[in-house]
Amino acid sequence: MHLLIAAAGSGKRMGANCNKLLLQLAGRPLLAWTLEAALSAKQVTWIGIVGQENDRIEIMNLAKGSHKPIKWIQGGSTRQESVRLGLAALPYEAKHVLIHDGARCLIDPKLFNRCSELVQSGNAVIAATPVTDTIKIVDCDEFITRTPNRSQLWAAQTPQGFAIEQLQKAHATAELQDWTVTDDAALYERLGWPVKVLLSEPSNIKVTTPFDLIVAEAVIASRAKY
Repeated sequence: MHLLIAAAGSGKRMGANCNKLLLQLAGRPLLAWTLEAALSAKQVTWIGIVGQENDRIEIMNLAKGSHKPIKWIQGGSTRQESVRLGLAALPYEAKHVLIHDGARCLIDPKLFNRCSELVQSGNAVIAATPVTDTIKIVDCDEFITRTPNRSQLWAAQTPQGFAIEQLQKAHATAELQDWTVTDDAALYERLGWPVKVLLSEPSNIKVTTPFDLIVAEAVIASRAKY
């Protein structure tokens, strides 16, 4: 299975002056933990890291000595554009792809394998967890307008997996229609294409804020005890 890791973000919400994926987490760059999980997943055979040129040397240094092929791919100005560029850079023989946020550094390697198996069986798939909080729909003046049924709400994560040809068609349509989305599953939704949800773990968080770093440190420390 071919895997694209989205690593072209910044550290704005983290309050950092560099790519947050290069911040230290338990003595290593955050992205190193993500790569370790991907390299440990039996189903992942090729990895493309989609990033910005100013981070290329530092990020690719993390890939030295890898037992699997790891390719650098120049990213775009948005995640959506970066994924599109990543798809264009996949090897010609690739038929399916997993897309994972580099900031989800606590992922269990088995989740990559489970997503891969579902994609290869013919499904588009996203990892997700049921929402446990009560969610409120709020208007522009910050007044509640509605409380959706929590039993139907899931928090989307990554990996997300797709047939490459179909995902490329979705991105081409989005470019023509000027659609802006925050994940690839949203493109399928707009096109009326089915996407299956795969139950994940709440620990598969996206490290975005300083508090998330504290949580990630605690999770890694707890894992080291076992």
